[in-house]
Parts: sequence; structure tokens; C-alpha cells
Amino acid sequence: MRKAVIHLKKSDPVLRAIIERVGPCRMEFGPAEFSSVAEAIVYQQLNGKAAVTIFKRFAVLTGEPITPEGILKLTDAQLRSAGLSKQKSAYLLDLAAKTASGLLDFSRLPALSDDEVIKHLTQVKGIGVWTAHMFLMFSLRRPNVLPTGDYGVQMAVKKHYRKRKLPKPKDMEKIARAWEPYRSIACWYMWRSLDTKTL
Repeated sequence: MRKAVIHLKKSDPVLRAIIERVGPCRMEFGPAEFSSVAEAIVYQQLNGKAAVTIFKRFAVLTGEPITPEGILKLTDAQLRSAGLSKQKSAYLLDLAAKTASGLLDFSRLPALSDDEVIKHLTQVKGIGVWTAHMFLMFSLRRPNVLPTGDYGVQMAVKKHYRKRKLPKPKDMEKIARAWEPYRSIACWYMWRSLDTKTL
């Protein structure tokens, strides 16, 4: 991580100022497994507290650790009782069915390229590129991911790089060229920069 931070400070003066304000990089990683993706689906478009409550209820019903079999044994009524929408329940069942059938194979993911991981995960209903990017960054620990569709990163780029409106993916890619091969770490700093007092 130290090597990444040194590189980012050297290659981008805007990012250097952010790093100096935020301090050491404390990225937290989760396991690269089925339960991480199930959790990501539950958390989609929910605020922190509501997501945690629903996820806890869901985990009680499936049993921990969360497995495809644990999800597939649940009825629609049970999924609803956890607070899951019809749509999210369908996504979780699709994820569980595709994993149970072997179509989705989590043991293969570490060996795949970033693009292959995205293609593999997005065959599940409800998993888009953003969820795949988060999995690459925080579960597979890939250092060079740029989630151009992430609102927080877009907001931080707009603010710190003095853009009048939210940047388009190509604009973000241009700015992030200087961050390579550590774009994931740069994005972590972008997120954190929104939480720290800035001038």
C-alpha cells in the first residue's frame, strides 16, 4: 500500500493534497466468495442502517455463512419478511441458482482478468458493472479498478478537479491515467475526501 500511496502522491498533485489531508490508506477487504455478492445485492440502493437491519434478518433466515442452498430453501414469504423487495429476492434467487448449478464459480474468479470477472458476475440478474467493480476492489483486492459509474467517485472528481458537472467515464479515465496502476487506491481516497473537511 505504501508503494501505491508514494506513486499517487508523485503522479497527481490534486491527489497528493487529498492524501495528506486523509492520511494513511485503510482500505478494508472482504472475502472473495458467494456471501459477499449476496450482501452487495441486499445493500443496493439502501442507506446504511436499513441495509444492515435487512441483511441481519436475511442472514438469520439463510443461516451463516450465507450459501446458495440456504437462499434456495427460502419461500417468497420468508424473503419478504426479511424486508427484501420482490426484485431483490429475484436477484438473490438467481445468484443462488446460478452458483448452485456451477454456472457461476467463485473459485475461478481470482484467476480471471478484471474484464472476465465483470462478464462472469454480470450474468446474474441484479449484478451490474458497479457491483462487479466493488467485488474486484474489495474482495479480489485488484489494485487498478476505476468504477466510472460510482457516484461518490464522480462527485469527488467534480469537486477536486473543478468540473462544472459530473464527469463522464472518458473524462474520469483521462484524469485517472496518472493513477495507474493504483486506481482502486486513488478511488478509496476520492471517497474518503468527501468525508473530510476540505477548504
